[in-house]
Amino acid sequence: MPEATRILPFSDDSIAEAARLIGEGQPVAIATETVYGLAADAENAEAVARIYEAKGRPSFNPLIVHVPDLLAAQRIGDFSDDAKRLAEQHWPGPLTIVLPLKADARVASLVTAGLSTIALRVPAHPAMQALLRAVGRPLAAPSANASGSISPTRAEHVLKSLGGRIPLIVDAGRTERGLESTIVASTGGELRLLRRGPIEVPDAREETSGAIEAPGQLASHYAPSKPLRLNVTAPEPGEFLIGFESIGGSENLSATGDLVEAAARLFDLLHHADASAEPRIAAAPVPDSGLGAAINDRLRRAAAPR
Repeated sequence: MPEATRILPFSDDSIAEAARLIGEGQPVAIATETVYGLAADAENAEAVARIYEAKGRPSFNPLIVHVPDLLAAQRIGDFSDDAKRLAEQHWPGPLTIVLPLKADARVASLVTAGLSTIALRVPAHPAMQALLRAVGRPLAAPSANASGSISPTRAEHVLKSLGGRIPLIVDAGRTERGLESTIVASTGGELRLLRRGPIEVPDAREETSGAIEAPGQLASHYAPSKPLRLNVTAPEPGEFLIGFESIGGSENLSATGDLVEAAARLFDLLHHADASAEPRIAAAPVPDSGLGAAINDRLRRAAAPR
């Protein structure tokens, strides 16, 4: 385990250094368009194990594998016509597709947590794309935070959560989307929505079986250290209120009710609330449609008993 974690700004030199570390089997944190990811060689089981070690991640929770393009994804996963259509429509971008794992795929079994499926994504962010092309291998890259804690949208969030556990953070500023990718399963039959996110897939049926098939399906996830109360219009004493629209609060997700702005600010404000002097957190109601449904999904998991 590294003694210190370096932060380097996104550049050709920092990508080269990140690629060198990944070649040595180390995980490095890097920006994607959703949140910061903790990337390691998906074909190296020891490297993948270091992701789990750094995050303290449950072994039954699989990892998303990032690849530079659809062609690379098709070497790993078995794409149905529906899955290929989704990929061509939304990649590169914040959509993860869970597919049957090809028999000859070289991905380490630890990546899939023992499942016969693989979660694949083609990221849009130039930093992650540069790293993928510099390494020349698929990268397992869950969010760069301790397992179950608030997802990181800035390099300093990564440092607070994983400082001393990883060797390098490539700082490309605040992430654009602020929510993890939508996850859709295409494993036979109809498309199934496993996790809401920035992309809506209207023809996917929401999965309710409770089986763990992809990241972000644990009931308690994205959790601050303090208790969180939801749908609050007036805070109680000792509560840091995360407001929305006309409910001002201590800080506001979006005073204008802009759900894109709210999604981008969600984890930032959870971090602020967790670091505040108040012992408890409250969150104002957010409309439960479109991107608001994804925001509410994260808030419900953050507030779940643990």
